[in-house]
Parts: sequence; structure tokens; C-alpha cells
Amino acid sequence: MSDTRPLGKRVKYQVVYWFVRSLIAMAQLVPRVAWLRLCGALGGLAYYLAGDTREKAQRHLGLAFADQLSVRELIALNKKMFRYLGMNAGDILRASHVRSLSDLNAFLVTHGYDNFEAANRKGKGVIFLTCHLGAFDLQVTNIALRGLKPNIIGAALKDPRLSELLFDYRNAYGAVAVERGRETLRLLKALKSGGSVAILIDQDTIVKSRFVNFFGMPASTPVGAAILAMKTGASVVPTYIFLDRDWKQHMHILPELPLVETGDDEADMIANTQLYTNVTEQIIRQHPEQWVWMHERWKTKPGEEIR
Repeated sequence: MSDTRPLGKRVKYQVVYWFVRSLIAMAQLVPRVAWLRLCGALGGLAYYLAGDTREKAQRHLGLAFADQLSVRELIALNKKMFRYLGMNAGDILRASHVRSLSDLNAFLVTHGYDNFEAANRKGKGVIFLTCHLGAFDLQVTNIALRGLKPNIIGAALKDPRLSELLFDYRNAYGAVAVERGRETLRLLKALKSGGSVAILIDQDTIVKSRFVNFFGMPASTPVGAAILAMKTGASVVPTYIFLDRDWKQHMHILPELPLVETGDDEADMIANTQLYTNVTEQIIRQHPEQWVWMHERWKTKPGEEIR
């Protein structure tokens, strides 16, 4: 199929694609900590070069923390976020060469795996509820290398070759990448057979959504996780990952969340989505420097959400 995109975009994504491929190759040539320091420096440079992205992140940090942090502190947090974005992206690129759980355990520590085991024993499937914090894709690598074969829901990237790289990475260890908004029946079947699904609900996306409170503001939020849990009775288990000062990634698996069931499907869908969002917000507040503040989280206005 011919590429009908404007020449400028074709050139842009050609450059991005080969830049990513070269970074994947380079990541193996130096020790991991040195590589992360380099990627952090590149992220710090991006703060000064990516003007529009920097300003979006600054605006959103202001919306979330203006009553808690000074302008100077907000700017420092924005700079720190760019550095961590570089380091976490660097770890994901380097992890494309991970081949076993022992390889992964060399730099990733898993906390609370017993919480998954307790939820999994119920036999109704497990929904891993996570967010775009830290090197979040490493969570899929971790649970896939443990033999769980999770279905991971995500949006396709704007360039098909970059999407293929991402999907190949997610599928490499037994995970199944599912494009957001598609294959709902497959997800229902996977959960009803005792399988697992990983969902991120911390972004404003073009899927069925409802408004819930996020950092004190109404935010259009995907309700897919709530719908799947309500239809299947699957356990919803929050997870997150962050890069700590010991230069290791730390993945936390939290206890199962209760399912709100009153018989009013619409009210329950919103109540469960609010509960999931509350947990996500608490996690982001613990590690604000590692969340993607440039995302237009509050872009959709009431009445514009997909119902």
C-alpha cells in the first residue's frame, strides 16, 4: 500500500524510525547505567528543544499542583520529568534484547506478586490496571516472561513501522497486543477462561468514556476496564513501575480492588472507573516526575466524550 501522507510527515517518521532502530542497537554497546545516564541527558536536552511539548507539560503540572508547588518547583519538576522520560525510554529500548526472566530480574524488582496470585486463584481472570508511568511496557515483559500471556490493550502509533516495532516487542514473550477499541470479544473470552488483560486508563482517548475526577478536575476517562470487570467478574489488580535511585526498575502489584455492583450498570461503570482513577492518581502523586504530563489529559469537554 502506497504512503499517502504529506512528504514532510513521511520524512519525519522515516527519521524517527531509523533513530529508534539505531538507539536499540546502541543500547547494548555500553553498560546499562551509563546508557540510562546518556538517555537522561538526551531527555534533558529535549526539554529545551521541544517547546510545545514542554509548555503542555508545564501547563498540566500547574493545573495539578499549583496549590502545592511554587512556579520554580513546577519548572524543576518538568525538567526532571523529561530526564526520567529519557531514562525510562532507554530502558525499554535496551530491554528489547532481554531473553529470559533472569535477564529481566537483573534490573527489575517485582513487589507484591502474591497479590496477583491471590486474585488469579479465583479463576475469573485478572485485569492488570496500569498507567503511563515510568517504563510501563516493562510490566508486560515481566508478566509475559512469567508465562501469563496477557492481552495488552494500546493505541497504534502514527507510523505503521513504529507500531510494528512496538507490537513485535510486546508480542515477543507471549503477550498479545490488541489495538484499542478492537477485539472486545477476544478480551471477554480471555478473562472468562481465566486469562489476563492489561489496560491503561489514564489518558483521554477516542473510546467509550465517562467523566470522573482526576487531580480535582473532570477528566474524560476510558471505561473499558470497568465494563470488562462487570461483565466477567474478573479481578482488577493495579500495577505500576518506576525507576528508583538504585538504578533498578521497581514493579509493584497492588491488592485487588473491590467491584462496585448495585445493579445500575451506568452508575456502577462510573463508580468503578472513579475508583480505578483514584488509585492511578495516588500512584502518580507518589512519582509525578515519571508520568507523561505532556498528554492532553483534560482536553475533552463534557458532552464531547464517546458514549
